[in-house]
Amino acid sequence: MSGLSSPLLVAVFVAGAAATWIAGVSLSKATDALDVRLGLGEDLGGIVLLAIAGSLPELAITISAAAGGHLGLAAGNLIGGIAVQTMVLAICDAVAGPERPLTFLVGALTPVLEGLLVIVVVSGVLMGSLLSSGTAIGGVVSPASLAIVAAWGAGVYAIDRARKSPRWSVSMPGSSPGRRHRRQRHPAQPHPFATSSTARVALVFAAGCAVTLVAGVGLEVSGSELASRAGIDGVIFGGTVLAAATALPEISSGIAAVRLGDNALAIGDIFGGNAFQVCFFLLADLIAGTPVLPSAGRLNSWLASLGVVLTAVYAFGAIIRPNRCRWRLGPDSILATALFAIGIAGLVVLSHHA
Repeated sequence: MSGLSSPLLVAVFVAGAAATWIAGVSLSKATDALDVRLGLGEDLGGIVLLAIAGSLPELAITISAAAGGHLGLAAGNLIGGIAVQTMVLAICDAVAGPERPLTFLVGALTPVLEGLLVIVVVSGVLMGSLLSSGTAIGGVVSPASLAIVAAWGAGVYAIDRARKSPRWSVSMPGSSPGRRHRRQRHPAQPHPFATSSTARVALVFAAGCAVTLVAGVGLEVSGSELASRAGIDGVIFGGTVLAAATALPEISSGIAAVRLGDNALAIGDIFGGNAFQVCFFLLADLIAGTPVLPSAGRLNSWLASLGVVLTAVYAFGAIIRPNRCRWRLGPDSILATALFAIGIAGLVVLSHHA
């Protein structure tokens, strides 16, 4: 796309973002319907499939960026996406308001466990960025990339065990968690594609995957060229603008969940997606033919730390349960918004002193 004018590149980027939003909404609904009909989430294999479906924009950008040698952009999108997607919870909080914050209503501790898993795998990212390329297995795969995938798998297994057989009892007066899993039917809302055949739902799912993958490649290629022309560091662009574009499906599904009263799902979906998407570093290593994490650099380390801090804020909120809103936001969302703004400002300052 280097031969296109900048206005045309902007149009391609905007079209890719719009396609990601539209396809993401359909894909989310189709995934829910298939999960109900086929019981996909009952085992680890099903959970992986559903997680991939929810992370297709990041997957497409990772593949395209790694294949094109834009390792900073690939890492920035995966790592920066955690901070940006965590801020989707502030939007969900505003929708859940104005009286009670989202973390007051959540009424469950499972999202806290999912938040802890995010912190664990992002810690793996930070440690992996300190390893030299010489530690790569076969000269291609970073040991940290393998460790992240292993930690994610073990964490999902442990959380699923805790969800099915909790060894504690928690009372949260005034909470409204809603459904604990998308497989459960909503008492007042028909499940997506309730009158459609399974074959039609599968077709919608496949079409949503295809559109999302194509849109993701368009976003990466046009975004990389625009960032280069504007003199913007690939890490900053990938961790902010590109991450925001790929977070559009999470915004849509999060708002929909909160409006249905599924407050626990809204938080769990964000944390679950954040924990899973850093597993794509293993795929990025294989495609690029070299470890991606060692090339992450200080800017990505800053973004990873910001993601950990924002995750901790909402995990604390789910336990402390603030019971008052201001400007339709709970104290945790106000704090997270302020920290995010400071973090992005710090990222810009750090880039100028790199």
